Amino acid sequence: MSRFSYAARRLQATLQVSLLAWSVSGPCAALVGPAREDAAASSHVVMVLIRNAGKAGFCSGVVLAPNVVLTAGHCARPAGDMRIFYRDAGGAAVFIPVRAVEAHPGFRANAVARRVESVDLALVELATPLDARFSAAVIDDSGGASLGQDILVAGFGVAREGEQSSAGVLRSVKLAVRAPLSRILIWAEDPSGSGGGGCVGDSGGPIFSAVGAKLLAITAWSEGKIGSHCGALTQGVLIAPALDWIGKTIERWRTGR
Repeated sequence: MSRFSYAARRLQATLQVSLLAWSVSGPCAALVGPAREDAAASSHVVMVLIRNAGKAGFCSGVVLAPNVVLTAGHCARPAGDMRIFYRDAGGAAVFIPVRAVEAHPGFRANAVARRVESVDLALVELATPLDARFSAAVIDDSGGASLGQDILVAGFGVAREGEQSSAGVLRSVKLAVRAPLSRILIWAEDPSGSGGGGCVGDSGGPIFSAVGAKLLAITAWSEGKIGSHCGALTQGVLIAPALDWIGKTIERWRTGR
C-alpha cells in the first residue's frame, strides 16, 4: 500500500487530515487564533500532499487553472512525491497525480536562516483537471499592499499549534498589513491582538484582499511569541511581481514548448 493510499484511509476515518508524519519543516505555516471556517474560498483552495524521506505532510494551494495550482516554493517536491487532494461532492477523497512542478527562479530554500529575500512560490501542473466546482482565483495585479490594509489569510493548517488533529478544515482569518513594506513580501498581524495568523499546513495558501477578495499573496512563513511558531506574524509572497513567470510557465506547459 502506498503512503498516499494510507493517508487516504486516515483522511476517510477521521474526516480531518492526520498524515503519517509532518515533514513540512522550516517556514511552513497554519491558521491559529480567531480563525473561522471559510466555505467561500473552497472553490479556489486545495491541499498539496507531499512525501519526503519516508514521511508525509501537506501544504495548501491556490487554483489558477483547471490543471494548475500555485503553492509555496518550500512545498515543492519531485512530481512523483506530490498529490493534489480534495473531497468530491459526495465527500469521497480525491487524489490527483502531479505532472510537473516548477519553483520560482528567485526561490531560496535557506532564505530564513540566511535572512535573504526569497520568492517562495511554486507552480504545480496536474495530470488531470480538478472538478468543475473549482475556479481560478482572481489575481490582484496592483503590485503591492498598503500599511494597515485588511487581508484574509486562508488555509487547511492546524487551528491549534501542536495539535495535528485540528488541521484539514479550510479556515480564514482577518489580518492587517504591517511594516516593513516590500516589493516582494508582505507582513501581517492580527489587529485585535488575539493571536490570529499562519501555522503548520497553511503554507502555499492564499492571502486575499479583504475588499474584492482578490489573490494578493501566498503564505510562506510564520512567527509566534516566545515558545511558539504561530500567531504573531504572518509573511506572504506578493503575486503581482511574479505574474510574468506564472504566465510564461503555464503557457509553456499548455503548448509543450
